[in-house]
Amino acid sequence: DDCGKTKGCFRYGKPGCNAETCDYFLSYRRIGADVEFELSADTDGWVAVGFSSDKKMGGDDVMACVHDDNGRVRIQHFYNVGQWAKEIQRNPARDEEGVFENNRVTCRFKRPVYVPREETIVDLHLSWYYLFAWGPAIQGSITRHDIDSPPVSERVVSIYKYEDIFMPSAAYQTFSSPFCLLLIVALTFYLLMGTP
Repeated sequence: DDCGKTKGCFRYGKPGCNAETCDYFLSYRRIGADVEFELSADTDGWVAVGFSSDKKMGGDDVMACVHDDNGRVRIQHFYNVGQWAKEIQRNPARDEEGVFENNRVTCRFKRPVYVPREETIVDLHLSWYYLFAWGPAIQGSITRHDIDSPPVSERVVSIYKYEDIFMPSAAYQTFSSPFCLLLIVALTFYLLMGTP
């Protein structure tokens, strides 16, 4: 209910989905010198957000919530080196909470808006593309994400602007493909012209 008002949200999945029902959900809000993030996804492994200067994986600061074999959800910090996520020991997350329920990983954490210059940790006062991903974990270690082309924010995201962005998952994108649009136009033209 607070999406677009007191926090920014990204929802990926079925139209009308929320933090408990979207395939992937992320929210962010500023609290003093921190940004609080909430992430959840339909997975028994991990859910993550990456901060990137472009829409591609590689050279990205990544925060991931990982469900381990003991049933805990830990918040970990990674840096994407090409297509590979390398865990970074310096973790900017604090006030961490995580839970695995109903085959869904959910977590909340804060990280500072400003950080000392560091290659693997971005300053959140700048705008970045957000990369959204989730997938399985083996013995608490993340493995390849669930979908070939994980969703990415359409434009750079500012933590100073609260928006509510919905992105339909592949199952709900059928009518946006060029082929389907062409088919609809052809059928409409045929029906309007009538049969000879």
